[in-house]
Amino acid sequence: MEKTNKSQDTLDCIVIGAGIIGSSTAYSLVKQTKHVMLLEQFCLPHTRGSSHGHTRVTRYAYYEDQYMKMMPENYRRWEILEHEVGKELYIKRGMLQIEKKDGVEFHKTRNLMKVNNLPFHDMTPFEVCKKWPSINYSTEFNIFMDEDAGVLRADRCLTAFQKMFEKLGGVIKENEQVITILPGKEVTVVTSHNRYTAKSIVITPGAWASKVLRPLGIDIPLKVLRVNVFFWRWKEFYEPNDMSTFIDTSNGYHIYGLPSIEYPGLMKICFHGGVEVDPDSRDMCYDDCPKDDVNILKRYVKDHFPGLESTPSIVETCMYTNTNNCDPILDVHPHYPNIVIGCGFSGHGFKLAPVVGLLLSQLALRKTPVFDISHNTLSFVLKTKSQL
Repeated sequence: MEKTNKSQDTLDCIVIGAGIIGSSTAYSLVKQTKHVMLLEQFCLPHTRGSSHGHTRVTRYAYYEDQYMKMMPENYRRWEILEHEVGKELYIKRGMLQIEKKDGVEFHKTRNLMKVNNLPFHDMTPFEVCKKWPSINYSTEFNIFMDEDAGVLRADRCLTAFQKMFEKLGGVIKENEQVITILPGKEVTVVTSHNRYTAKSIVITPGAWASKVLRPLGIDIPLKVLRVNVFFWRWKEFYEPNDMSTFIDTSNGYHIYGLPSIEYPGLMKICFHGGVEVDPDSRDMCYDDCPKDDVNILKRYVKDHFPGLESTPSIVETCMYTNTNNCDPILDVHPHYPNIVIGCGFSGHGFKLAPVVGLLLSQLALRKTPVFDISHNTLSFVLKTKSQL
């Protein structure tokens, strides 16, 4: 990473937090202005936050129309980044949207796909099981295929943003924890190693958002969850070559899966939730695999993926930072318009990162956001009834 010391210069913008959102924001900023710094408390790359790992699902299918409308532009921007770095970042596999027939999320999502003229087609459980004999769904399920959904190569995506940011003149300072932020006409950021001044800052610290924001008078009821990521081994001769991703929203659960990309012969199937932790002591959570979550997944795999072993082979961890309603916050500080906040992505920030980075950069440069983010203001999120 660039080691040039610009601590005595006034920067155009400082981005705090080099996860996928911060890195995308820094990349967008350096394309619009000159002197941008990206600060990261850990050495890069690392596995302490929410942006590590090899894969993430990306999809058009969203229950919320405001995010579905962002997805075509996200796909376009991933493609641009892919071209810039010359590496594959997205694998088209499609996604099965699944829900029992008494559910409501399936129908709303399907209707939004139709209204927004996005490519999908209905599938019967019989058609799904015929295409992939190693999985099983009964006639009590509704299913459609989000045709252009697929897999993001997460680690490559993160590195791509950071490499392009540096190539375009941005400076990354890693292993520098933010100690103090001093608001004003220009904002001063004091780190564990230095002191920097900028015309504006963007705060994207992931699971550490509450700790960074409270001294600035912003107390958001965020919940940091330690999430277990499970990998299940295909039985001999059962692994399909073209398995899609899937999400099943039945019974209030969100269970999702990705094909065997990270580990040969293992499929990722996870529960969208976890145990509340302090991000600085997440490894002190000794209940590594809450029994209810594991049992739900074991039953699910046994019932719907008979081609998989019913006990996970590998368990890894990640973190979600959830708001009350699971809408992320994209806003400026109510008293300091040159302090921009991006946090609370609630487990679905990665696929939105290219557009969110653009929106946060526009807020930092006092430009009008190109998408409606009225659902993402501090006031809206704080007044919305909790879904947690």
